[in-house]
Order: sequence, then C-alpha cells, then structure tokens
Amino acid sequence: MSSILVFLAVLSVLVLVHELGHFIVARLAGVWVEEFGFGLPPRVIGKKIGQTIYSINLFPFGGFVRLHGESSEQGIKKPTKAFLFKGKMVRLGILFAGVLMNFLLATVAFGIVYSIAGIPRESKNVKIVDVAPGGPAQTSGLLVGDIISKVGEEEIETTEEFISLIELEKGKKTQVELGDGKIVTLVPRENPPEGEGPLGVAISSIEIYYPPLWQRPFYGAYYGFQDAIYWGRQVVGGIGMVLNGLSKGEVPSDLAGPVGIYALTSEVSKVGTLALIHFVGILSVNLAILNILPFPALDGGRVVFVIIESLIGKRVTPRLEAAFHTVGMAILLFLLLAITARDIQRLIKAGSLTGFVEGVLR
Repeated sequence: MSSILVFLAVLSVLVLVHELGHFIVARLAGVWVEEFGFGLPPRVIGKKIGQTIYSINLFPFGGFVRLHGESSEQGIKKPTKAFLFKGKMVRLGILFAGVLMNFLLATVAFGIVYSIAGIPRESKNVKIVDVAPGGPAQTSGLLVGDIISKVGEEEIETTEEFISLIELEKGKKTQVELGDGKIVTLVPRENPPEGEGPLGVAISSIEIYYPPLWQRPFYGAYYGFQDAIYWGRQVVGGIGMVLNGLSKGEVPSDLAGPVGIYALTSEVSKVGTLALIHFVGILSVNLAILNILPFPALDGGRVVFVIIESLIGKRVTPRLEAAFHTVGMAILLFLLLAITARDIQRLIKAGSLTGFVEGVLR
C-alpha cells in the first residue's frame, strides 16, 4: 500500500508542477484560469477564489489547468482573457511554461541530492573501491579504501596512469606504494578473468566534496542543472532509438508505461529518500521532453499550430485544431493501454516487481 501511495505522490508532484507552470504564466499574461484541479475529474470539492475554482477531484493523481477559450471559440465570455485570442508569443509562453517547470523541478531534485550527498569531483588520489576475491590485490593484502601513490618508482595521480603502468608490469614482480607509505609486492596477471583486470581491483580518482552549508544550494543548483541537461540528452537519444526501431518494425523492449513506472518507483523508494528524489528528477525530465514532442494533444502539438499560424499568416480554425488534438489524445490513450497491457504481462511473467524491473533495465 505504501508503494502505491509513493507512486501516486510522485506522479502528482510531476503533473502538478507542470500544470503550475501553465497556471502562473497564464495568470501573468491575463488569461482567465477557470479551474486549477488536483487529481482528475469528477470533482469532489471545489472552492472559488477570485475568478478561479481550486478543486480536488476523485482520482488522486496528477492535475489540470482549464483556461478560458483554450481550444474553442464557443462559450467564450471574456474575449480579452481567452487563451485563443492572445498573441502568439503569449500562447507559446504558456505552452512552454509546463516544460520549463519540469526542468526546474529536475534541477531542484538533483540539486537536493548533491547538497546532501556531496559533490563528486576529480582528485589526485587513486583509490581502490573494490577488490576481487582471489586476485593478486586481495592476496597481497590490498583493501578497499587504500590510496595508491606509486607503482615502482612512478608517482600516480590519475587512474589512467595506474592502468598503463600496471599493463607494462604484467607477469613481473611489482611494488605498489600506498598513501600511508606501506609497500606491497604483487604480480599483475597476464591473462586475468574477464572484467577483473591484472590486479583484480576497481579504482577511482573521484572523491566526494562537501562544501560549506551556505555554499551547497549554489553547488546543488549548478550540478543539478548539468544533470537535467544530461538526462534531457539521454531522453532525446532514447526517443530517437525508439523511433528508429519502430521504423524498422521493431518494438522497443525497454519501453515502460504506468505499470513500469510504478514498479521502478517502488524499487527505488526501497533504496532511500535521496534515491527517490533523484528518480523524480529523471521522471520530470522525461515528462518535459515527452510533452514538447510535436504530437497532437501534447504541448508540443499545440506549439506546432502556433508555428503554422505564423507561417501562413492566419489562425487554423479552432474546431479543426481541436479535432486534431482529440484524435491525438485517442492515439495516446490507445498506446498507453497497449503498453500497460504488455507491462502487466511482463510483470506476471517476472513474478515480482524486482524481477520486472530487472527485465526492463537489462
């Protein structure tokens, strides 16, 4: 039950932040926001504050913003406050606001993780982070956490230097000096098992830096933004791979719908709060990118109609645009149901959420 509540909370935060972007910019642009709802209709309760109804709806996930004159000229009571009658730049600003808010949420989420867990940065210390059982490193007494300062007489400051020197010493007795001055003698293997290397160690020169508390929000914002950009590129690349596969008649095996997201959220939440916050950031970037795709019913589809209006010099008939978005929504719902059905089949076959997640990530 708790995993369901976490999933609903994550989904609601993602969608509400997106809709909040539309809400804020619409209000600033003088567009009448008729309703700002939490959850999906039917409405349970609603309170009108000013000219906007703030509602809580029956299905407790997500949310929505209903703008006056959003998709049809019918029923417009206040033309000066109707979305359809606003200028192109205003409409584009309102449409892009949701996407920007999701990127902002991702930046904040990643920033929180960095502020608490520390900032990874390159150092001049080559540290052992794992030791394979039975390898030369374990036999000679090297331990996780040891810092390697020299191989033979050569000082070591980067992982690349260490790897290249050990490669030259394969099959020979080699002295390795540690940061505390201890010297270890070992023989790097000439034919090590796959994935272990000559010594059977994993090394890293990355250290975790904890800035002063007052500096952490600034570091967090900087690195959080970098992560948001990184994941944005990953999502775009992933979409490109999916489209390329579909063009060849291949169904992507790692594509997941609501069931998959629920399973991933459930598993990530078991790791801890920071892992869940980081996952929220990744999902938020996904939502931003998907929403700006030029497909009817999505924000990107509405942007396309504004661009068409600019190119042809006149507005596309609202009724025609509404029809396109209705068809687009029907297609999206069909795809969602199809992906959900496949996810349920995979979940049953896997026998558990953990098995399902492993199958998706494999």
